[in-house]
Amino acid sequence: MTIDDLIDDFALIDDWEERYRYVIELGKRLPELPESARSEDNRVRGCASQVWLETTVGKNERGEAALTFRGDSDAHIVRGLVAIILSLYSGKTARDILTTDAMEVFGKLGLVEHLTPQRSNGVRSMVERIRRDAMAAAQAA
Repeated sequence: MTIDDLIDDFALIDDWEERYRYVIELGKRLPELPESARSEDNRVRGCASQVWLETTVGKNERGEAALTFRGDSDAHIVRGLVAIILSLYSGKTARDILTTDAMEVFGKLGLVEHLTPQRSNGVRSMVERIRRDAMAAAQAA
């Protein structure tokens, strides 16, 4: 599912409780992260829940560094937020990742005002981790 699809889906949902359930449903659709990827190196610091992000760097058809992410969380709602973040960033070039504002997208989804401060910090921590990985991939290219 693309981020544009998610923005369209969220636009159809007026009620916050329904959006909350939809975020949880997105998390349920997230592919299972293998136990081997639930390592300390993949754990995202700054999240109240346990969150893991696995990064793979490859090349796209133009030879640019492209990053693919897999992730998981031990909390249902956070797992849904991970799914949204992966829709936003996975498969993108390092340059695209570094120029994409996740909080702007979360605003378009109508989520920013409904996230607790802890969850907002967790989202920021996930995005910072992805941006660090993108920066490293861009510098290595």
